[in-house]
Amino acid sequence: MRQGQGMARRVALGGVLFALAMVLSFAESSIAPLLGLAPGMKLGLANVVVMYALLFLGGRAALALVLLKALFGLLTRGAVAGLLSLAGGLFSLLVMLALLHGPLRPTGLILSACGAIAHNLGQLLAAGAVLSSAMALGYAPVLLVSGLAMGAITALVLKALLPALARLGLPAGPGVEALKQPEQPGGEGHG
Repeated sequence: MRQGQGMARRVALGGVLFALAMVLSFAESSIAPLLGLAPGMKLGLANVVVMYALLFLGGRAALALVLLKALFGLLTRGAVAGLLSLAGGLFSLLVMLALLHGPLRPTGLILSACGAIAHNLGQLLAAGAVLSSAMALGYAPVLLVSGLAMGAITALVLKALLPALARLGLPAGPGVEALKQPEQPGGEGHG
């Protein structure tokens, strides 16, 4: 019975995370023009939810959110939006998983920035395939810089939310330590 309750809790949490990702995605689509961001540039607020799922619930939960976000994009904004969301989300998730399971433990900032840059690169590659042209890659410098900045913001937001998230009592995944690492220049971390 206990295992069934755990599964029900994970499914319910997955539904809440998906709804939160959609709300944040809608909000950032509304906010981006007001901030004067370049076309295609977003704050990446919904990526906070995917990164949370990856760190606290694992790769499968994060993959499910990436797939659901792409389906939502397909249904609400069309095939190209769905494809771009899928390509960016999958590439981002693969890079973050590789970093988490690699020999070195990345900081939350590195993990998030690499995920954001990978997301933008995945979208650029998909756009190039849709356009049958490498012209989309001309936009790469802008999206790489924005990916670095937005990835840093994502990491800071998630790190700021950690104390509240810890009170939910969810089991932490293998990457949570990346967000907890002390950022002390020249000092030693707590062992």
